[in-house]
Amino acid sequence: MIRLRRSAAVATLTMAAVATALLGLAGPASAHVTINPKEADQGGYGRFAFRVPNESDTASTVKVEVVLPENAPVGSVSTMPVPGWTVQVEKRKVDPPVEVHGSQLTEAVSKLTWTAPANAGVKPGEFQEFPVSMGPLPQVDQMVFKVLQTYSDGDVSRWIEEPTPGGEEPENPAPVLTLTAASASAAPAANAPTGSPVAESGDGDSDGGAGTALGVAGLVAGLAGLVLGGLAFLRTRREPTPKP
Repeated sequence: MIRLRRSAAVATLTMAAVATALLGLAGPASAHVTINPKEADQGGYGRFAFRVPNESDTASTVKVEVVLPENAPVGSVSTMPVPGWTVQVEKRKVDPPVEVHGSQLTEAVSKLTWTAPANAGVKPGEFQEFPVSMGPLPQVDQMVFKVLQTYSDGDVSRWIEEPTPGGEEPENPAPVLTLTAASASAAPAANAPTGSPVAESGDGDSDGGAGTALGVAGLVAGLAGLVLGGLAFLRTRREPTPKP
């Protein structure tokens, strides 16, 4: 009987450790700054959102700086108002010029800076999205947006590490927008109006997080079933066989 109780205790502790490890691995994966959606067509227009979670337990996020890649200039970039926040748009000269609807643009947006009002910002346990419309998207495989996230206590999170093909995700990854060649049936990019929301901002991360949580829950439930089945088997073997 004592051995059976020890087995049950060990099984319970093991199951708790496994669940903690699985949930611990699932959590941090979605804690960094991301761009949503994460994929779009080259030459098209899209509405995207930079999703910024607050990772501090005591401070608020009060400033978000998004640097657009120099090797992939975009002719048209516009922002959507975020209640309470102000946005500053910086531009740079581009050579060769960027063509948009037949016009040659010699300047392109290089940086977007959102600043929260006094005594406000993204509080601990919250996140904020900063929507932008961009296009026509360049003829490159991906766009890497380096982001600086400033907290009210002065700390700065630098989401600037670029992905390595075939390598593990960096500790401080920059948001990456993957671009694919437009299909032959797609409408020409030149016919799309500036800022047209061809690609709507989705809840890809939320759905992915929910799927991960459900998968973890399924693994834990399956482990619990195995443990309970084993305990029942042990109990059956240890119970005396009733005499006829």
